[in-house]
Amino acid sequence: MTKRLFIQSVTKFLIGVIVIGVLLFLSAGTFHWRNAWLLMGILFIPMFFAGIVMMLKNPELLKKRLNAKEQQSEQQLVIKLSGLMFVIGFVIAGLNFRFKWIILPDCVSWIASGIFLLSYLLYAEVLRENTYLSRTVEVQENQKVIDTGLYGIVRHPMYSVTVILFLSMPLVLGSVISFVIFFAYPVIIAKRIRNEEQVLEADLQGYAEYKKKVRYRLIPFVW
Repeated sequence: MTKRLFIQSVTKFLIGVIVIGVLLFLSAGTFHWRNAWLLMGILFIPMFFAGIVMMLKNPELLKKRLNAKEQQSEQQLVIKLSGLMFVIGFVIAGLNFRFKWIILPDCVSWIASGIFLLSYLLYAEVLRENTYLSRTVEVQENQKVIDTGLYGIVRHPMYSVTVILFLSMPLVLGSVISFVIFFAYPVIIAKRIRNEEQVLEADLQGYAEYKKKVRYRLIPFVW
């Protein structure tokens, strides 16, 4: 662990807390929004402890996860569209709470919270299985094809998990309108996957054979 990595990880964590907090509570017009505090808690508390574990046990993986600078213009567009989706989705959720448009029952929020936390465990398992995971589309030095565990079910389990995570967020907030907005994410990530597989098949030895072995990219028996 280096001082620079520590400062970078803490800074990005705090920026994430502030940005999401501002989007939610400013649009809601109040801090008295239990669902928003619930989402902030289940999102950032596990993230905080996961960051500590990676910093102590695998700082190189943490460094990769903090790097979000895409070189390809196509992937830069994917990142921008995802960011736009989050901004619109969170602001609409706050406005939905403020003006009481369509408020889902509390039981939906609690069930979605449970799904979110279970997905976090799957997220941790993916990171454990594949230490080459970075946030950018690239082939790293000495990278090998991972074809066991969750990678034996779908070719991109990290994206599968994030789909569940992101779709559960608006339900935690109690907003069905934001849930519809967040349905843009599977479409956006499908574009990223197609481009990523072209890069992997061209530059990663054994990936073409892996594609034949594991047929589904994101959802078993669907796609």
